[in-house]
Amino acid sequence: MSTATDQQRFAGPLSAAVADLCQRLRPQVCERTAAGFREVLRRLSAPLQVAVAGRIKSGKSTLVNALIGRRVAPTDVGECTRLVTRFQYGTVDRVEVVFTDGRKQVLPFDAHGMIPADLGVAVDEVSHLEAYLTNAVLRDLTVIDTPGLGSLDAASVARTEQLLGAARAEESGDGDDELDPVSRNAVAGAEAVLYVVTQAVRSDDHQVLAAFTAATASREAGPVNAIAVLNKADTVAPESVEGSDGDVWRAATLLAEKQALTLKPRVADVLPVIGLLAETAETGGFTSADADALRQLAALDEDTREMMLISADLFATWECAVPAGTRARLLERLDLHGVRQALAAIDEDPQITAGALRRRLLDASGLDGVWSRLDAVFRARADGIKAAAALASVTALAHASGDPGERQRVHDAIEVLLAKPEAHQLRLLEALTLVAAGAVVMPEDLAEEVLRVGSSADAGEQLGLPGRPPHEWEAYALERAGWWRSFAAFGATPAQSRIAHVVHRAYFLIWQQLRGRGAS
Repeated sequence: MSTATDQQRFAGPLSAAVADLCQRLRPQVCERTAAGFREVLRRLSAPLQVAVAGRIKSGKSTLVNALIGRRVAPTDVGECTRLVTRFQYGTVDRVEVVFTDGRKQVLPFDAHGMIPADLGVAVDEVSHLEAYLTNAVLRDLTVIDTPGLGSLDAASVARTEQLLGAARAEESGDGDDELDPVSRNAVAGAEAVLYVVTQAVRSDDHQVLAAFTAATASREAGPVNAIAVLNKADTVAPESVEGSDGDVWRAATLLAEKQALTLKPRVADVLPVIGLLAETAETGGFTSADADALRQLAALDEDTREMMLISADLFATWECAVPAGTRARLLERLDLHGVRQALAAIDEDPQITAGALRRRLLDASGLDGVWSRLDAVFRARADGIKAAAALASVTALAHASGDPGERQRVHDAIEVLLAKPEAHQLRLLEALTLVAAGAVVMPEDLAEEVLRVGSSADAGEQLGLPGRPPHEWEAYALERAGWWRSFAAFGATPAQSRIAHVVHRAYFLIWQQLRGRGAS
């Protein structure tokens, strides 16, 4: 029988340590709390849970398809877009409808390999959907598609808010479930979020992100487990962004940088992406027939091409040798910006293959940049993110019990865990969230340094020396460790001193790591 100490089941040693804590505490708490701990244990051994969230019509499901590499999440309004859908790895492709009373019903995918638009059941009786796919990307990442915020459908919005920790679960259920509504809400959400914005960031975007990070990191926000993407980047008008020089992608990049300043400290970054282009390029939506049609369009005389590319309406209706239906399909798959990108690629290389053209379109979508940040912020730190979210759930479960003695036992056990050297990553994440949220005020340059050290798992980025020779890193890490120790002792307030000790320890551990790497 496997135990919680079997690290093969967990993202890393921290998750295993939290699992051991849950195992040890289960006999010391009431049955309701123990049931919640069992759910925490289950989630600790599962892949990182990443929710794709945002306002209605922001292109969430399109981005989900691009990330999974398969067009499986419906993008048109329908029953399933009103529900939370969890895409996870499975040996057999299938969809399970999970009802609020715990029942499950298996459904086949539709003829196009997508979740059926009509589920054939009463949606108000459904808790969520579980989609199991053989896609390799889901082996270490569960992707959660959520209903859009800001919808007139209050039930759909409530489902998303509950998943993100922005609302308490409804006081419902007949008592048959092992978890009461409060406990279920504490353990059933996502552990990280990819938040989709368009050109306008609203106050409720801030509120949802703050609630999510508070629920998963036990603090009032911080760029620990949240990234935002500016979707539909091709719709940004270059003339509306100063410094864009008429370039759409540069305009989107500059706008994303402004949004990052607006949303910080709620998110680690805001990245531009064109979800439709990414979905088409990654899911097999771009075919050799599409490439042939684009070559035909590239062969048109320059005046005709320029006229057709003025607007989508002109592109679809202008008289030319390429059938209108074919052009409509290109618009549906690439939009006008994607068509322009493809034609530019053909102009550069008239012999370009369909595969190479697909790759150019994928490059133009910005998806690689999103994956790079997902890897750096989420995957590389999955152990700490999962452990922090689990501890937040454990704390919430103990608090919900109403038993002061139980709360104290759980609190004491967590403090013992956090005092261990291997738990320093959690201390660093806590320090980061305290500084990012303004709970501990630091001089601006020091606050930036705390954010830098805590927001990456890469030593070069933590030190602020990416691209510099690694032999310079070791001396710098030791120098900064000494500086922060002095600051903690002589220059800091008591609150700043606690942060400084954590940062000193982080630099010292980086130095030890680099020194050991050099010795090997």
